Amino acid sequence: MKYNNIRIVKTLDGSQTIKVADINEHYHSVNGAIQESQHVFINNGLHYIRKDKLSIFETGFGTGLNAMLTFYEAEKSNKFVDYTTLELYPLDEKIFLQLNYAEMLNLDSNKYFLPLHACEWNRNIELSKNFTFKKISVDLNKYSDNKRFDLIYFDAFAPDKQKELWTETVFKKMFSILNDGGILVTYSAKGEVKQNMRNAGFTITRLQGAAGKRHMLRADKQ
Repeated sequence: MKYNNIRIVKTLDGSQTIKVADINEHYHSVNGAIQESQHVFINNGLHYIRKDKLSIFETGFGTGLNAMLTFYEAEKSNKFVDYTTLELYPLDEKIFLQLNYAEMLNLDSNKYFLPLHACEWNRNIELSKNFTFKKISVDLNKYSDNKRFDLIYFDAFAPDKQKELWTETVFKKMFSILNDGGILVTYSAKGEVKQNMRNAGFTITRLQGAAGKRHMLRADKQ
């Protein structure tokens, strides 16, 4: 559903996130938006995949932080990334223009951040020789495509807020769109989440969580 009661808040590492008052939920950890994304999705996801060319699927574009960090890493390492992300309810321009991620990381916002929000929907866009990007306006449960991926950033709202996206059925879909040897990473390590992943066919590894959380999960398609 579309949330209207949202505001920007600062997290403990100085970076900003969005608070959705309607469901009392944040887009990122209040212990640090950038540090959480870097730890979960970049350090334990992107850096784990030992390939020079890879495809990434993200379950929710949100603020664009995960995509921005990935774009930067692709440029820095000269690794080619084909990035697909879903978002049914994009942020208004007046919101995303205030986010401070590029400033916090001393990056050029006009290269790494704003084009992610401004580019055309439902179309593959080449943002650099190392990074192609596609935003799709669709609900995860209705997503259907023959494309396969090496890495999934599973970044939905928490299971108690968006229970319908953490089901065995959804994880079976995630398993089906991964290449053999691919992985899924997520910040949640709830017992029900682990069981649903196992039932979907994944091999689960529990890892050290980002600041403020004990654990996170990596799910392997072996």
